Amino acid sequence: MQYLLQGFLVGLAYVAPIGMQNLFVINTALTQSKKRAFATAFIVIFFDVTLALACFFGIGGILTTYPVLSLLILGIGGSVVIWIGFSVFRSHDTLDNSTDVGIPITKVIWSACVVTWFNPQALIDGTMLLGASRASLADSHALQFILGCNASSFVWFLGITLLITLFSAKFNDKILRYINIVCGLIIIVYGVKLIVNFFQLLPSFL
Repeated sequence: MQYLLQGFLVGLAYVAPIGMQNLFVINTALTQSKKRAFATAFIVIFFDVTLALACFFGIGGILTTYPVLSLLILGIGGSVVIWIGFSVFRSHDTLDNSTDVGIPITKVIWSACVVTWFNPQALIDGTMLLGASRASLADSHALQFILGCNASSFVWFLGITLLITLFSAKFNDKILRYINIVCGLIIIVYGVKLIVNFFQLLPSFL
């Protein structure tokens, strides 16, 4: 249960900061029907989950096979994760109500795929955060962690879609700022944990 919760919190902190996908989901919920809003949320969830699995079991699996790489990624990845956290903490995103969300569902699917799988920043962040996480976990805890991480994607995207459709008039830039502050702090704390794991593992290679 501990690692399920840990994965959930890390996944939530990773997915919640307001980026391109999130703004698209938010703007869809603000301007389109509930049916289209939830369809868009499920599409984004699918690509988020598949990317998380690829980063965790792909890169993460390689790291568990080669312990020296695990050490390097814990050190480098922990530092990058802390930097990601500070970037999220300092970001000042705004709602863009001019976004064109009245597009065919096939284009929504393609756009979500491109933004997720062809976005270098998403690939780097996912690799460092989830790959480093896998390197720090025992095999018996890895499945719980990634299940928790993927659950956070469902909770976040469906939750924010539901909230916005119910309270669209009260959703503003200040709320987005608070989200970024909280998520940035969580990511920074997790990055520090990875650095601690690096120094704990280091003596075994000396």
